[in-house]
Amino acid sequence: MSYQLSAIVADAGLLHEETRGLDHAILGDLRQDFALLPVTPQLVEELTGAPPDYTVVGPTREHPFTLVFSAALTETLAGWSQRGPLAYVEAEFAGGVGHQAAAVWLGGRRSWGPRFDSVFDGPRGQWPINAALVEVGAESGAWVDLFAELGLYVERSTAGWLAHGRRGSGVDYWDELVEEWERQQERE
Repeated sequence: MSYQLSAIVADAGLLHEETRGLDHAILGDLRQDFALLPVTPQLVEELTGAPPDYTVVGPTREHPFTLVFSAALTETLAGWSQRGPLAYVEAEFAGGVGHQAAAVWLGGRRSWGPRFDSVFDGPRGQWPINAALVEVGAESGAWVDLFAELGLYVERSTAGWLAHGRRGSGVDYWDELVEEWERQQERE
């Protein structure tokens, strides 16, 4: 099964405030009062006034993101980070092989990262997305790691997160459907 994500993760209030009035900003609610903003070509163009650029070679430690950050996009994230920390995260997996990368902005500048990993031989907490989630204030809980704790596993793609946000579903949506189905089965 594959997984692909390109998104900004931050406090839900920060993202709601900063994206108000944007046509291509669809937020997906996460746990712990966080939200996820899928980063699509349309959103990048709306934010920067220019189509996005993508690397033609796969991401590496030296160039960790598929999305090439223009000065305008970097300035936008820096501006939003005046209100609180935000993380840009990318992940892509297929057949057990893949990569993830993340960076954090706070106080008008990139404050952490970018970090990249395609080997995943260290502790889960040091994987780029988990480590970035610590930087934006996510807290450990009952789930295996912060990626799961916030609910980033709920959708398998950026497009899935767009649909999730349009539905207005929470990250526990699927669990709630299963519980309802189980209750119905018990009644029958």
